[in-house]
Amino acid sequence: MSDIFKQKLQQKLLQKLSPQQIYLIKLLEIPSLHIEERIKKELEENPALEEGAEDEEIMPDNEDDDQLEEKDSEEFTLEDYIDEDDIPDYRFQTRNTSKDDERKTEIPFSVGYSFHEHLLSQFGLRELTEKQRFLGEYIIGNIDEDGYLRRALSSIVDDMAFLQNINTTEKELEATLKIIQDLEPAGVGARTLQESLRLQIEKKDKSQPAIKLAQIILKTCFNEFSRKHYGKIIERLEISENELKMATEEILKLNPKPGGIYSDPFNKSTQPIIPDYILEHSEDGFDLYLNSRNMPELKLSSAYNEMLQTYGKDRSQKKEMKEAVQFVKQKIDSARWFIDAVKQRQSTLLLTMNAMLEYQKEYFIDGDEFLLKPMKLKDVAEMTGLDVSTISRVVNGKFIQTHFGILPLKYFFSEGFQTETGEEVSTREIKRIILNLVDDENKKMPLTDEQLMEALKEKGFSIARRTVSKYRENLNIQVARFRKEI
Repeated sequence: MSDIFKQKLQQKLLQKLSPQQIYLIKLLEIPSLHIEERIKKELEENPALEEGAEDEEIMPDNEDDDQLEEKDSEEFTLEDYIDEDDIPDYRFQTRNTSKDDERKTEIPFSVGYSFHEHLLSQFGLRELTEKQRFLGEYIIGNIDEDGYLRRALSSIVDDMAFLQNINTTEKELEATLKIIQDLEPAGVGARTLQESLRLQIEKKDKSQPAIKLAQIILKTCFNEFSRKHYGKIIERLEISENELKMATEEILKLNPKPGGIYSDPFNKSTQPIIPDYILEHSEDGFDLYLNSRNMPELKLSSAYNEMLQTYGKDRSQKKEMKEAVQFVKQKIDSARWFIDAVKQRQSTLLLTMNAMLEYQKEYFIDGDEFLLKPMKLKDVAEMTGLDVSTISRVVNGKFIQTHFGILPLKYFFSEGFQTETGEEVSTREIKRIILNLVDDENKKMPLTDEQLMEALKEKGFSIARRTVSKYRENLNIQVARFRKEI
């Protein structure tokens, strides 16, 4: 006989999350901008959960506060669900509101719309045929956040045929694309960097010699320009070094990512930013509050409490009412888990931010970036006793309002680096030094990564060249040959 059907006993150790832990994990990831929506969703789905403060606690009569005599494993105690200590509201009275609870300070935020909505609104104002409108909207949908159309028109022709059952040609799409490329911002809808820059320069005043020359350079000498082979450009176009310099300045004013202004996650004009924390600084120290003014208070439904009491008193019908009792029990459990999860969310958010505030206390006084200490998620986890994954969920997508601006929590984290003297500094400071070195360099002979490494070494930072290259790229600084100027 084969061993396929051989039985064996195997023991495994598994960790399962309770419903309350699952609720908490999900709620920790939600910023203040969306937490109200999540609470309203729960209010709609669970009739045992109500909005509002608990005015009068509902308690059962002592004579009925005993155990229902179920003869199966579904047995439960009535007071487990309506005890006075188990009708919580999640709002913190001491630390979750301002010392002046009546203040009317508005939380700054702005409302805008997306890059694609901006394009569609302009496109809709053009005089178009129904087919042009459909093709144009499809093309706009394929434009990426940088403003480029990365897909070939031939592929879009196939999409139209197979997905939309519309026959079109590359020539027809090209004509529609020209209309899109005339929209704002200038350079949108281009398929290459060269095309984007040409679209932008064409909208400038060509009567100016520098702009006219810039247009010629982008059209006939783009490869030489991108490689900074200025000598070849001067020779081919028979122009002076000064003329080339003026044309180059005009080209450098153009935006290589025309859609970038709309896709920047920290661009306040296009995305609402509602801080999760409010930090007030005074001579007496710091006051930290959670921004929870739009969050409704929660309580267990009084109707469901009364229903449970009724089922408890009517013992003669308890078997017939078993399904209804279990339904009520399930909904009250779920409501209590959600209330407790919201309460723990608030507590965890405050615990984490208070630890960060203590760690970066010197920085929060006046917002001097040089005072930011190297800080990792692990550091905050050790201070709070929470898991690193929990700190990560708290930090992700959250903002704090300070007296020097609204900042994402991720901003305060950076790796540390030890100098030759043993002093630990933030990598942010090293990047600042690299930025200063590049700003002060001779643009005719820009510093290579090797030279930047040597300059940092003289300042006490022994860093490998590949690390210097990584920091330079993080700062969006080009390699030396691309920084070269005339």
